[in-house]
Amino acid sequence: MGKLYVVGIGPGGLEYMTIKAVRAIEESDIIVGYIKYLDMISELIKDKQVFSTGMRGEVERCKKAIELSKDNTVSIISTGDAGVYGMAGLILELSKDEDIEIIPGVTASLAAASIVGAPLMHDNCAISLSDLMTPYELIKKRVELAASGDFVISIYNPKSKGRPFYLKECIDIIGKYRSGNTPIAIVKNALRAGEKIIITDIDNFSDREVDMMSIVIVGNNSSYVDKGRFITPRGYGR
Repeated sequence: MGKLYVVGIGPGGLEYMTIKAVRAIEESDIIVGYIKYLDMISELIKDKQVFSTGMRGEVERCKKAIELSKDNTVSIISTGDAGVYGMAGLILELSKDEDIEIIPGVTASLAAASIVGAPLMHDNCAISLSDLMTPYELIKKRVELAASGDFVISIYNPKSKGRPFYLKECIDIIGKYRSGNTPIAIVKNALRAGEKIIITDIDNFSDREVDMMSIVIVGNNSSYVDKGRFITPRGYGR
């Protein structure tokens, strides 16, 4: 019987992969993934058999990985963490009696947070603005509830050509519950080539530089910027 690893490769730089993730890929006979993500680990898989699909080929990839794992050791990869908007959930939904191991990775909000300071030090949540599988009205409800609960909010999939206004509308919703100087970090290509950082606030927010390779972190009512670092205090006595 084979083995199926569901691997989070982190933000894309090999130095940010876990040792376990590297070992699983090295052990695997076959690597399955979205073609652009496979390019990120090309050095590790140059001698491997590869099965790839384009964007929105998630179901096809997962079914193929499960099929191949019956007689082979297989890794199916996701950027970030496989259990955060990755392949882990779909693999488990489709699986039967396969030997599956999920290997965590550094998700986008953690990668971005490490660059800009310590914005996630208190209670926080992640919300995706992609409406491919979640109705936009439900997304907005989640944003409003998170904002009213004073959570730091990491926004995944913040802006695409098909939904150019969602991010600005959601920042406006958050602004009903936060002061105008609440910090916002926009991080594009966190911890990989082409990295770009913008630290702004609710009053001065612009989505002009935001795309699907970006993560947006909105602080809570205690968050602040000091010496260019975005900080959300935990409340330790000083």
